[in-house]
Amino acid sequence: MTSHIRCISPVDGRVYVDRPTASEAEIKETLERARKAQKAWRHVPLSERAALVVRVVDALKGMGAEIAEELAWQMGRPIRYGQGELRGVEERARYMAEVAPTALAPVVPIDSRSGFERYVAREPVGLVFTIAPWNYPYLTTVNSVVPALIAGNAVLLKQAAQTLLVGDRFQKALDAVGLPKGLFTHIVLEHSQTEAIIAGGHVDHVAFTGSVEAGRAMERAAAGTFTTLGLELGGKDPAYVAPDANLKFAAENLVDGTFFNSGQCCCGIERIYVHESRYDAFLKGFVDLTAQYVLGDPLDDATTLGPMARASLAEVVRAQTREAIDKGAKPHLDPRVFARDQPGSPYLAPQVLTNVDHTMTVMRDESFGPVIGIAKVRDEEEAIALMNDSPYGLTASVWTEDVEAAKRIGESIETGTVYMNRCDYLDPGLAWTGVKETGYGASLSSLGYGPLTRPKSYHLRLTTSG
Repeated sequence: MTSHIRCISPVDGRVYVDRPTASEAEIKETLERARKAQKAWRHVPLSERAALVVRVVDALKGMGAEIAEELAWQMGRPIRYGQGELRGVEERARYMAEVAPTALAPVVPIDSRSGFERYVAREPVGLVFTIAPWNYPYLTTVNSVVPALIAGNAVLLKQAAQTLLVGDRFQKALDAVGLPKGLFTHIVLEHSQTEAIIAGGHVDHVAFTGSVEAGRAMERAAAGTFTTLGLELGGKDPAYVAPDANLKFAAENLVDGTFFNSGQCCCGIERIYVHESRYDAFLKGFVDLTAQYVLGDPLDDATTLGPMARASLAEVVRAQTREAIDKGAKPHLDPRVFARDQPGSPYLAPQVLTNVDHTMTVMRDESFGPVIGIAKVRDEEEAIALMNDSPYGLTASVWTEDVEAAKRIGESIETGTVYMNRCDYLDPGLAWTGVKETGYGASLSSLGYGPLTRPKSYHLRLTTSG
């Protein structure tokens, strides 16, 4: 019996998308078509591959209005922000195309040897399996799909149930630009089918973004197949506000970094440490800005904070907040002011907590929602110790006017990316990576082509004829 994948809209609780999963025959046919298409695609000149793939940006931008509305219905992002994700898609796609000739160029040994031609080529791995999440479904998809195709691979995309229509949009855009049939396929799968594809050794690289437990499931499935994995998993990204920080600037940016997308950001700010000399002033500015959010229907242009993607996710944040308050944390916003915030609802008011410590789950476990704990610290040593007191390490930000201090602090933080005076942003020119339970591997930048290719050495000896 065919199973179905359903997207339950957080807007009104109804089934917004309902799709049957692929049959075993359809999966087999999809894999075979992808392998066949990739064998020809890899021989298309790099410049032609890149030009064709980048055209998908314009195709997606042409669907911008529909995409904004679909995202609001699927995962609750306010429609006023809906097309913003496409700007990031364009930035990343064009950058990865620009660096491809250098990143994929043969590596020639520095020592020349007469009578020999020697180089290391970068060959496509073959078939890349992208398993994308719902929170930034376009951006997380483009991170692997675009460079994988440019590098000469075929791609199989599994979109999250919450954002199934994103996979359809990518399929439509890539088909519209004339990508060879079968080279890219959005396929609807349940978890057991996903694991079976990986465990069967049917793909060559898996690019996965999701939870730590799901990442462990990916590793178990891939065990013994020698399939490579790129894992971006959980995060609990910290910020440190130093004594010389521009407080107005820091508060504005950290509020946005905390609550944008209802806090459902891989690199969103989840805990803040403020030097004691600036604590009171920073806290006042932060709370005042947070109170200005408008929680409501994401299809209303006035809404600046939409519902969380699922009611169950909102309940996790409510539980963390209650536990913190029971342990002595002080809440600074009254949820009753935000009328839509009701128990059991995906609509959740923003909350700022102080008097927090690391015995509270809100300061240790991933929240992935609109809550923040703000703690006072004596100095940068205490800030560093608390920032590192986490099983995760995706990004960390330092708010200071002293570049050397930011570098010094950054060297001591266990994280994949160090920011100074910014947060919650991916620079496509830099590797996107993490440490500890955040996962491993890298996407974006010239290094992002590494996991999508394999080195192949050529050692050619020239002889004289006769």
